Amino acid sequence: MATHNTAEQESAIMQTYSRFPISLAKGKGSHVWDTDGNQYLDFTSGIAVCNLGHVPDSVKNAIEIQLNELWHCSNLYHIPGQEQLAKILVENSFGDYVFFCNSGTEANEAAIKLARRYARKVKGSDSGEIFTFRQSFHGRTMAALSATGQEKIQDGFSPLLPGFSYLGFNDMAALEEIKASSACAVLLELVQGEGGVIPADPLWVKELEHICKEKGILLMIDEVQTGMGRTGTLFAYEQYGIVPDIISIAKGLGSGFPIGAIIAGSEAAKGFEPGSHGSTFGGNPLAATAGLATVKTLLEGSIMTEAGQLASYLDEGLSALKEKHTCVKEIRGLGLLKGIKVEGNALDIVKEALQQRLLILSAGPEVVRILPPLTATKEEVDNFLSILDNVLAKF
Repeated sequence: MATHNTAEQESAIMQTYSRFPISLAKGKGSHVWDTDGNQYLDFTSGIAVCNLGHVPDSVKNAIEIQLNELWHCSNLYHIPGQEQLAKILVENSFGDYVFFCNSGTEANEAAIKLARRYARKVKGSDSGEIFTFRQSFHGRTMAALSATGQEKIQDGFSPLLPGFSYLGFNDMAALEEIKASSACAVLLELVQGEGGVIPADPLWVKELEHICKEKGILLMIDEVQTGMGRTGTLFAYEQYGIVPDIISIAKGLGSGFPIGAIIAGSEAAKGFEPGSHGSTFGGNPLAATAGLATVKTLLEGSIMTEAGQLASYLDEGLSALKEKHTCVKEIRGLGLLKGIKVEGNALDIVKEALQQRLLILSAGPEVVRILPPLTATKEEVDNFLSILDNVLAKF
């Protein structure tokens, strides 16, 4: 396999990533090609971004048309595509209003700001405390990493933004602490992705919702990785039978075009008013076009239904590999967000898979993360399982 080991001193790119030794040049569907023409099966989906696969025709065609019309204008003016995207998101969620930004971390920043401003300006409360959970991940900006319950993400960035308290995930004692508090909000992932692909317990989530409603605490769900059909429904909260106050979305919303958003109910949305928040590029004509085409594609076809069937098929294959390979300790996740807990270093498995032209990810030191496109075929899943079988045999 050809590699491209550009020495750090020869690159002008700041060293914030431990990159794998390939350079990708092209993608289509479930596959990507490097600059030497080698083909890889991509079961990362750009970390849950390319849910429709690489360069989906419906989104590409819409962007090509928009490229000849208008690329950008200020949010001081009405943007028709943005209005349409907001409308379709509201019609297919609990929400009433949408704010657009550029990424998942910005969406979580917006949610945090909205929660605190709602508490002060609408409820007249002095509390800006927000509960999050240990091993959570909410982004890399200062508020988002302060909300993140992982010391390795926060290392070196102190002083952190105050007002965040970290509780045990799926821990009933955590609910008692929330019940006794005067917090303004709770921020929760329904599947902790970066934290090891750990789903929230449905009964625990229902009790959390009950406490939040009873106490007037905003329930905010981070759907950045779980949203846009990744777990089998448009949003993961639908599978838990809850009604949040705010959700944050990004990643799969634009099929690779940078766009994020928060969706809020009418009560929580009272926290924002003209001038209280904004974004230069958020929901501009190109981003809104990509988002609208993506969401329409997800909703108008049978993709999510077929993705649910594919998830079950993948589960069967992964369970068979667990029975075969002693290094596999647990299979977990929701929909097409899967985690394989292994004995040893998960990154070693990821690196070996790369040698066999399969792209997968780690989620912490002992979990391999699998994120196939929702549009993957059973044949591609079979190919994935065959390669992974060969990889695991070495461990």
